[in-house]
Amino acid sequence: METAVIGGGCFWCLEAVYRGMRGIHTIMPGYAGGHVDHPSYKQVCTGETGHAEVIALTWDPAVLSYEDILRVFFVMHDPTTLNRQGADIGTQYRSVIFYTTEQQHQTALAVKADITHAKLWPRPPVTEITALPVFWPADESHHDYYARHPGAGYCQVVISPKVAKVRAEFSRYFD
Repeated sequence: METAVIGGGCFWCLEAVYRGMRGIHTIMPGYAGGHVDHPSYKQVCTGETGHAEVIALTWDPAVLSYEDILRVFFVMHDPTTLNRQGADIGTQYRSVIFYTTEQQHQTALAVKADITHAKLWPRPPVTEITALPVFWPADESHHDYYARHPGAGYCQVVISPKVAKVRAEFSRYFD
């Protein structure tokens, strides 16, 4: 198993998009990239801790590649907006890839360059690519949020369209 840590807006969206993807074994919402130990959701929401909302994925590289994970990542959110995803504004919503190995680092740089060159988005990605300092898990109330609250307004308006987009474009990765 390998681990990937990525942030592209709200971690509820990220978790929902990757849920059910072949090869993914666990998805843990949490925080990375800040300067406060064991941050709470409330602290991170202020934007003052420096953390990004992220997910930590563990997956089987024999089934799914890191490049595949990143290609989904660059489609499921807008990587061209600095510290923002839609109405979610602040550094906690930044587009970021936290690599855990030099191979992940090089793959992330290559995929970002490919996305830029392909002009997938009208502007180039501003996605930060940096080494993972520490991952802090979010409390249980944030785990499987979309699955537990599918009728909530945020889930219907923001998360459901992202899930539908990824499942349509990357159907080969889902059962």
